[in-house]
Amino acid sequence: MGNKNLSIFSRNVPGSTDILQESTVGIAGCGGLGSNAAVALVRAGVGNLILVDFDRVEVSNLNRQYYFQSDIGKIKVEALAGHLRAINPDININMHAIELSYKDTPEIFKKADLLIEAFDNAESKRWLIESWCSAFPAKAIICGSGLGGIGRTNSLVIHSSGNIYFCGDEESDSSMGLCSSRISIVAGMQANIAISLLTGSKEK
Repeated sequence: MGNKNLSIFSRNVPGSTDILQESTVGIAGCGGLGSNAAVALVRAGVGNLILVDFDRVEVSNLNRQYYFQSDIGKIKVEALAGHLRAINPDININMHAIELSYKDTPEIFKKADLLIEAFDNAESKRWLIESWCSAFPAKAIICGSGLGGIGRTNSLVIHSSGNIYFCGDEESDSSMGLCSSRISIVAGMQANIAISLLTGSKEK
């Protein structure tokens, strides 16, 4: 990765930086969850990301996603990659501006140590989990479920089943409206689990 700016991570948890620098995280979807989780991972020291999203940045995304007015109209993976490199120029990013499918998932994410699921649609979440678990049964997938509304912070929890992790309230949906703080909490939960798993601190 060239000359790493390791001073960025001088206040990291001791022993975590070297591990995270060599780790690869896949992110399926670069909207509210995926973009904010990606920022948290890069700030923590994750050295390699695989970003997948077919969409472009819209004005309505700016209330919760890690984009800016200057990004409107840009391909999300490219805009996000620019912001991540502004944090750590040495980050290695593999971008795919495509609509992910069940069949493509194993090939695109084959180098990932784990996957963050950040789709909006429940059916897409379902097939992504199935595809990932079928191809990589020993690797974790960290999902978001139930993000809508405002407040109710205590309802945002983590449940796990084997190597599948669910973050959110598992009830609300986007019909309630979406709030940046609530989305960011769940994205942070996803990133925190990923960091914990990568560094060997098993989440319960």
